[in-house]
Amino acid sequence: MAQVTLKNVWKKYGDVAVVKGVSLVIPDKSFYVMVGPSGCGKSTTLRMIAGLEDITDGEILIDDQKVNDIPPKKRDIAMVFQNYALYPHMTVYENMAFGLKLRSFPKAEIDQRVREAAEILDISHLLERRPKALSGGQRQRVAVGRAIVRKPKVFLFDEPLSNLDAKLRGHTRLEIAKLHKKLQTTMIYVTHDQLEAMTLATQVALMKDGTVQQVAPPLDIYNSPANKFVAGFLGNPPMNFLDAIVKKDAAGVHLALGKDGAVGTVTIDNGMKPALGAYVGKKIVMGIRPEDIHDKVYYQGNGKGRTISTLVEVVEPMGAEKYIYLTSNGSTVVARVNADNKAVVNQNIDIVFHMENAKFFDAETDAVIGQSSAS
Repeated sequence: MAQVTLKNVWKKYGDVAVVKGVSLVIPDKSFYVMVGPSGCGKSTTLRMIAGLEDITDGEILIDDQKVNDIPPKKRDIAMVFQNYALYPHMTVYENMAFGLKLRSFPKAEIDQRVREAAEILDISHLLERRPKALSGGQRQRVAVGRAIVRKPKVFLFDEPLSNLDAKLRGHTRLEIAKLHKKLQTTMIYVTHDQLEAMTLATQVALMKDGTVQQVAPPLDIYNSPANKFVAGFLGNPPMNFLDAIVKKDAAGVHLALGKDGAVGTVTIDNGMKPALGAYVGKKIVMGIRPEDIHDKVYYQGNGKGRTISTLVEVVEPMGAEKYIYLTSNGSTVVARVNADNKAVVNQNIDIVFHMENAKFFDAETDAVIGQSSAS
């Protein structure tokens, strides 16, 4: 098994930098997910770890061995690609065995490794088929099996589920999670899908524009984002953002929400008063997740100082819950509510912000100002 370390790694194409000083420590046996929007540099970073892209500057180490100049085949890494990359003229068995044959493994050991991997992935009954006779999910399992037979120090996955339909994506995601638990090896997984990051990762590195914005376990990133970008990237529907001005009077600290305070005023909970004290009279951004916006009719808590009047624009039934899109004087928010909520389009409703879970960001730097107290 292996720990992978990146030290100030850069990748430039001419004068254009696509990876900018990335430093990461990927622990042994972890399931490490690099996530971010398209073009953020995550796949390029993965390909540099694999040796498929040269490093412009910096160091990559596997178990404390610098691998910058070591060719891919000698790094003891196996990679699973987005497009499966199976040989169409070979059977499943031959595809899985091919890499071992190139390395001159004994025939008996090749057979043992292929059949063990096929058993793990539940594809033993497919060994004599060719790729064209397989479904997308089956092809992906064969691609994973081809990596497993090598018994590498590190598995690399480059958006392996993006070609699958939604149902199959969910099933295969579960299978990959089981595989990590079974193999107990280091896995580095690249995706733009936040759901994959939240459900698979032991640790998440969230990237933007070639830089790492935050590294933490997925729930820590969700609950304590480092900046506005991180807060808005993880979550579906994403976090709501409202412009705000911090105000203070004898009654306490308040936020005037929306442009020129047109949405209304809400009271800040005690835990955030010190952090926002330096922003009195200044513009900030308040972030609040859809699950922390409640229809006052159904709210069981104290809505005093937290209630805003809104108009229902769209209602999206999602089965066990609904998404309600609301407007108030030019600002829009989405609330996630229970399926029994009776709100309808063009209805005026009062909503309550669960301010204890609100996040606050510097309007100029997008950095988080502080974390609110627990409710």
